[in-house]
Amino acid sequence: MTDSTRGSPYTPSERAAVRERLVAERVGTAEQMAALSRDFEAIVEANALVAVDDEHDPEGASTAFERAHVVALLARAREHLAELDLAVERLETGDYGCCEACGEPIPAARLEVRPAATTCVGCATGDAGRRR
Repeated sequence: MTDSTRGSPYTPSERAAVRERLVAERVGTAEQMAALSRDFEAIVEANALVAVDDEHDPEGASTAFERAHVVALLARAREHLAELDLAVERLETGDYGCCEACGEPIPAARLEVRPAATTCVGCATGDAGRRR
């Protein structure tokens, strides 16, 4: 174990498994971003071929909604990618799996579903004070 991971609750093999899961999630998110970018470009290209007047064209509103929806999904995917990068950093420093609000371990089941989670369920829902 290195000095930077002295406080880590994970064994080296567990850390490797967590890192592998984070990398796999990162790859999936990057692929999702690429697909969303292609979708956005296709929407823009399709609209460039037609004179779109969103106010008077019955298709204009749905096209604008589609475009906004893809932009929102792309922004969320970018945020998730950044969260995953921070999770890898926490893994390296030995802070991964510890709630940043109360310091208690984050349950493995939560990390399985949300590998970039930074808080336990209690702190995430505001129930931490009631547990004590």
